[in-house]
Amino acid sequence: MTLGSYWLRSTVAAIAFTAASAAFAGADAGAEATAGQPGGSVTDQGSEPNGGSITTSNEIVVQATIGYRNRNDDAEPVLVYDTDYFQRFEPLTIGDALKRVPGVTFLSDVIESDGARLRGLDPSYTQILINGDKVPGANADRTFFLDRIPAEQVERIEIVRSSSARRTGDAVAGSLNIVLRDAFELDGGYAKAGGILFDDGEVKPVVGAFWGGQVGPGRLMIGGNIQGRYNPKEKESLRYEPDDGELEFVNREDQDDTRDGTDYSANANYTVDIGTSTRLELGGFYVRTDRNEHERSLEYNVEQGDPPPLPIGESDEPGLLTDADQDEDIDQASYSLSGKLRHEWSLGKTSLKIGYARFKDEIRTTEVGIDFDTDEGDPPEWEAERTRQDIRDSEFSVGLEHEFPVAEGIDLVIGGFYQDKDRDTDISSAEDDDELSEADRLTYDPSSDSPTDLPFEFDEFEPVTGGFNTIEERRLDGFLMIEGKTGIATWEAGLRYETTDVEIDDREEDERFDNDYGILLPSASVKLDLSNRDRITASIARTNRRPPFDFISPATLEGEMGDNDLRGNPELDPETAWGIDVGYERRIGRTGVAGVNFFYRKVNDLIEMVNTGEPGNDNDVDDCQDDFGKDICIFIFEPQNVGDGKTWGVEFDLSTSLEFIGLPDTGIFGNLALIDSKIRDDFGSRRFNGQPEYVYNFGFIQDIRDWAAAFGATYRKQGPAKDRTIGEEVKTTYGGDLEIFVEKRFGNWLTIRATGSNLLDGAKKEEFHKYNTLDEQLSHTIDDLDEYELESEKAGPVFQLIARAAF
Repeated sequence: MTLGSYWLRSTVAAIAFTAASAAFAGADAGAEATAGQPGGSVTDQGSEPNGGSITTSNEIVVQATIGYRNRNDDAEPVLVYDTDYFQRFEPLTIGDALKRVPGVTFLSDVIESDGARLRGLDPSYTQILINGDKVPGANADRTFFLDRIPAEQVERIEIVRSSSARRTGDAVAGSLNIVLRDAFELDGGYAKAGGILFDDGEVKPVVGAFWGGQVGPGRLMIGGNIQGRYNPKEKESLRYEPDDGELEFVNREDQDDTRDGTDYSANANYTVDIGTSTRLELGGFYVRTDRNEHERSLEYNVEQGDPPPLPIGESDEPGLLTDADQDEDIDQASYSLSGKLRHEWSLGKTSLKIGYARFKDEIRTTEVGIDFDTDEGDPPEWEAERTRQDIRDSEFSVGLEHEFPVAEGIDLVIGGFYQDKDRDTDISSAEDDDELSEADRLTYDPSSDSPTDLPFEFDEFEPVTGGFNTIEERRLDGFLMIEGKTGIATWEAGLRYETTDVEIDDREEDERFDNDYGILLPSASVKLDLSNRDRITASIARTNRRPPFDFISPATLEGEMGDNDLRGNPELDPETAWGIDVGYERRIGRTGVAGVNFFYRKVNDLIEMVNTGEPGNDNDVDDCQDDFGKDICIFIFEPQNVGDGKTWGVEFDLSTSLEFIGLPDTGIFGNLALIDSKIRDDFGSRRFNGQPEYVYNFGFIQDIRDWAAAFGATYRKQGPAKDRTIGEEVKTTYGGDLEIFVEKRFGNWLTIRATGSNLLDGAKKEEFHKYNTLDEQLSHTIDDLDEYELESEKAGPVFQLIARAAF
């Protein structure tokens, strides 16, 4: 799609959407909704002493009305979605819930939603906050997988489209703020119990309980949740190699991939008002994942049809080529503790917040590969390896903020933020010490045995290259912001200066590296209430994206990029971006909202792989050409701050009842994001990696009051995405995802709900072009391919039956 046709389609869609919104609003629906009501601002509910509203457990268990997207009255462009908006479709995790909000995409495996990609950008461009605070995760790109937190813990989700001086600036694409239930948002208790049925007949339990009420001088909320996690997938890969301008079949791989585990979570909050001007809040949450992932891959020399029978045939007959087995035990745990003190006095409002968060990741992997594709009747070749990965990531932070009036309706806010982050990585591996005995080989049956169960003997564990290091990161930020309301305008403008000092200790090589940098991040937002229905928002902000941990580790990894090597760069600076958001929003009836938003981001100092010109893998730089003069050197590549990129798009969202046409018990919702971008790399122009062209979601909820019942459906689809890195180019496509629910309510204390997800047997398809050298990838011809691969992955439907009871 050309840039001109893209914007033409976007403009036509915007006009049509606005016209439809105006038509929906044809009937007069009364005054503007107040904060805490559908369509009102809820961002600050319960945030001030003696303020906020309390939700009873009966209201949570029995939803008397359909939940809609809320409006936010602050200057920033924020979309607010209460738990009522998601709950009826029974999302298991926050990632599942986010599939129904605008502009969020995933490149996860089917029926999984882990790394959220706001506006289709890599997860590292999206800032994930829990109760307004960043949390550490195991991923080298600093991301936190949202499938680790059960949706049951969530009070609301806020999509922050632009940035503010109040928050850290790691939000090029925007921020997702996950607000957990607190003591001032629950009165009474409720329990949930049920089961999840998967396509292969496996059943997993789901249980949880939450309670909130007065305890001593304050209010306490405490809750916990246990749910089984299971994902049985089937994959098929077809691989080809070039042969005189055509692709010749090489092998077919059939893979079973099953992820089986249990998630445990707990959340607690205690809030006490001291007098009429001070509030103390203590909180914490804990999440643990205990999971086993097992992959069994069998390669055959037949392209279609049923796999050949076992035992293995001769090398020139149909038969089994390889047997690969991977068994991975995962134990991940994270917790966060925080304390907040807010005080109102004659000089304004002062807030102090202290937090500590820690993440532990322990993975034990055993991999076994057996190669039966041998010449001249040689015996099979066996390889086995064990890997041990231990990651500890902890963060201590202190934030101080003071707000005071400087004129009528205008406040000045000043503050500071300190963070001390430590990340220890210990990855080691051990190979098998000796080949299997002849007896073990003869008794092995690929049709029934698992290779990882064979009695291998392994060497001592030794650190892998780049896998034994410590990273210490110290941050000190200061900010100044002025905000107010003038006539129809609610506005804010501020400056934030972030300083970072990074120390990297490669303990394997006994080397230490330092890097420090400072970034000035201006921001400004305005919201114009043109009427009690119409408003315009506009924002401009500078943000940043910090380098991934694996990119600043100085180790050199051989063959990491095709046949080329990858060397880390401890002197990497963060990427920075200027962003603009402009939106229009219209109230529809008493509860509905329709909106359209245009965004643009210009990213500078992009981190891209650069050919250093140094030969890799101990190659001689003077011996880099074959007999035809073609460059076949293997080089060392290094991430560097080079070039720039830009991304832009338009986002639509609609959430409303059909009361204005006489259907008050019918709610509809939908959203659409059209996205484009441009980056230049060594191979020319491309989009941001993994960014789809579009993503949309639409659905409805129908309440049947006379029967105390309801039902609904939602459908989601995202467009194809492409990735291009050194040595590999990938195109990824997904099928559509259909979900439905049916519920029955009993009085005001019990709801039983059945849901079905992935009802279209969702499939993920990937097309790989793989290259060995840079020149081969530049030529982009069939004969220069190292391998062409088609991979497909699918999983069956998932059904839940959940009961909730208030007490």
